Amino acid sequence: MSERIENQYIPDIVSPPGETLEEVLSERGMSQAELAERMGRPKKTINEIVKGKAAITAETAIQFERVLGVPASFWMVREQNYREALARAKEFESLESQADWLKSIPYRAMAKLGWVEAHKDRSLQIEALLRFFGVASPSTWEGMWSAAAPSFRLSPSYRSERGAISAWLRKGELDAGSLHCRDFDERAFKAALSEIRSLTRNFDRGVALTVQNICAASGVAVVFVPEIPGTSVWGATRWLSPNRALIQLSLRYKTDDHLWFTFFHEAGHILLHGKRDVFVEEDQQHKDDKEAEADTFSRDWLIPASQYRAFCRRGAFSCAAVSRFAHELGIAPGIVVGRLQHDSHLSPAHCHELKKKVDWIFATQSGESNV
Repeated sequence: MSERIENQYIPDIVSPPGETLEEVLSERGMSQAELAERMGRPKKTINEIVKGKAAITAETAIQFERVLGVPASFWMVREQNYREALARAKEFESLESQADWLKSIPYRAMAKLGWVEAHKDRSLQIEALLRFFGVASPSTWEGMWSAAAPSFRLSPSYRSERGAISAWLRKGELDAGSLHCRDFDERAFKAALSEIRSLTRNFDRGVALTVQNICAASGVAVVFVPEIPGTSVWGATRWLSPNRALIQLSLRYKTDDHLWFTFFHEAGHILLHGKRDVFVEEDQQHKDDKEAEADTFSRDWLIPASQYRAFCRRGAFSCAAVSRFAHELGIAPGIVVGRLQHDSHLSPAHCHELKKKVDWIFATQSGESNV
């Protein structure tokens, strides 16, 4: 089936350059035997070129130019296009036999979000996914995931969703590639966290870009990638290189308290833990030591432990009291509400109006997102 793949037109049938040669000979009133004689080549060779059984070499193309007056470059391009078309047709046959791989990847959801081009043909769907992942074949993807899997700190329940997880992580990696980051500087990153903490009070549509710019200056790429089916994750952290870290956020819970807790949780992984692990955050009851440490880092960075304990001892949990406490801390009141709800000092519905809604807006043609 003829379709376009990323501005490339892939036709159903590409004729061999020998057909063009036959047309030129007909126009010249020249037989294959005469051409062979003029070129000093066996008639069999010319006949095999006409039938597409033999390729046109650079030497042959030059001889065609001398005898027929058609540039050698024309014949070389014609030959190259034909051989490429044959190779693609063979490759598509191979991809069709690996169509089961599509079952493990949320292709339709990815296409809907514009991560890959939408196709009806399964071979072209696989081709689009291979381009997205930057691999040559499904088996190569399998090998790369298996090799990387030991670095991923995922619960066993998410191992079965590795296709969706890998797609979400890959999208974050691709988006991070468009961000210009300096080399990582721990001191600069801590200063960036202090600045971002104060930004939580004035939450607006441009906060995502502001956070990206502040963190990029300290060597940390921050990207916002919506979750897709099979990825009940709210954030991830990994090092793209020894000098560049990546924080990836899904905005899964769509409120500002979750956004900021997750961001500072991921920042905790960067400052507290090594560069080899890939931390993928999910809903789980039992957390390992590193996840617990990142939780503590986030809680205490946003609301210092001593101040939080003092506030809780007073036992005044009205919305007005919460707002005043948040103002004293210099953070958004929704963050305090979220913490109090988590610790069961407030019911899930109490003071919920102090939280701010986080929505996805895809406003630019480049695919950048604003929160």
